[in-house]
Amino acid sequence: MDIRHIAKENAEQFSVKINDVIVGNGDFIIIAGPCSVEGSEMIISTAQHVKEKGAAMLRGGAFKPRTSPYSFQGLKEEGLDLLKTASQKAHIPVVSEVMDPRDVEVVYDYIDMFQIGSRNMQNFALLKEVGKTNKPILLKRGMAATIEDFVMAAEYIAAEGNDRIVLCERGIRTFENLTRNTLDLAAVPILKKLCKLPVIVDPSHGTGIRELVLPMSLAALAVGADGIMVEVHPEPACALSDADQSLSFDDFEALSKRINQTKEHFADIRKGLL
Repeated sequence: MDIRHIAKENAEQFSVKINDVIVGNGDFIIIAGPCSVEGSEMIISTAQHVKEKGAAMLRGGAFKPRTSPYSFQGLKEEGLDLLKTASQKAHIPVVSEVMDPRDVEVVYDYIDMFQIGSRNMQNFALLKEVGKTNKPILLKRGMAATIEDFVMAAEYIAAEGNDRIVLCERGIRTFENLTRNTLDLAAVPILKKLCKLPVIVDPSHGTGIRELVLPMSLAALAVGADGIMVEVHPEPACALSDADQSLSFDDFEALSKRINQTKEHFADIRKGLL
């Protein structure tokens, strides 16, 4: 691999700052929120809850790439506006997906961190466009991408001058059909060996099953990830997208408590992994 900008040059890992949040400084952060922004009340209540229960950042989709063209596609710029309002009310930075190079300028003013989703990991025009900005970028692994594909996608961004990149392992498509995807936790230590970039895990998309989010979150902590991204909704059964993998408010509170308890036990192990 021709990695010129994100190769790990020494033992010190690169960290990415999003407002007052630092990813990659040895801590384990939680990014939480709904798959899609559905309305003002739901996104504000979710933002306030996840912030109160320990999340460092809020996630929420306004532009939603869906397998079916007839599924809910997001509220677009209205959703971004609601997301920004919720972010300000809860005093929590926000990450949201951009899908089209033509939308980068519009999305820029509403968010604190760009997300490049799985389906756009190799949208090279989009990677180059966000690489020209000064915003941090959350890059998710493509559902059929090798680790080399993933790393080179990050290199496309960094080659444009922006190395404020956080990698996200979110599961890959395999022959297994009991889970939505196969969560490749081995990618975390491999990526940390190859790159100086922080690595987080998305156990919601990685499994597609609500009951698996907690154990896979703890597993991500154990293998040295810098954090997780999970989906949280006030009423998961009513969610317009990803209902089966979304955590309720009570579920999220339980997850946050468990992670904080487990951090102490893994502290020495994680030092060796990081």
